[in-house]
Amino acid sequence: MSLGIQNSHVGKIVLEDGTVLRLRVAIVDVRETGFSPFDGVNFGVKHIGNVFVEYIPDELKEKVKDKPLAPPDLPQDGWEIIDIKQQEPAFKEVSVKASKGVYVVRAQADAVMASRNMNYKTRFDEPLYRLNWVWKISWKKHKEEGKSESSLKSEEAKPKIASPWSKINPEEVEEVGEEITTRI
Repeated sequence: MSLGIQNSHVGKIVLEDGTVLRLRVAIVDVRETGFSPFDGVNFGVKHIGNVFVEYIPDELKEKVKDKPLAPPDLPQDGWEIIDIKQQEPAFKEVSVKASKGVYVVRAQADAVMASRNMNYKTRFDEPLYRLNWVWKISWKKHKEEGKSESSLKSEEAKPKIASPWSKINPEEVEEVGEEITTRI
């Protein structure tokens, strides 16, 4: 199996209190795991995500400046749910060579809940925030515009792949076996 990073987007979550959080996702491994009704292949996808603060209104920073630093374990007091006003989902796309061709595998994370704690502060003098998100995993086979599958395999064909989400050349997909290479 091969893995090549194709496209990614850092998600943006705007909360009702004016805070802007960013959600970054990564695909760390993809393996073909047998049959599925989705083009006859199934993929097992290992993915991770993390949240960071892009912006917090000054008045919120002021309210927590004299609060204690958050303890190493997640505090159990002071949490309040904050509505998500707007969001751009985070996603990562990788190309993989499978038994039935080259696919773009996409891991997308959509935020569904946010919570804030004003009883503690971070080392950056900000309130604590937690975000809950759901994963959407999908894949689509690459198809070359205007060419048949047999012409894709021929040596003369110069692939110009039209991916469902991004442009990719299957000849540029690296064979990495069980190792994962990261280009960030």
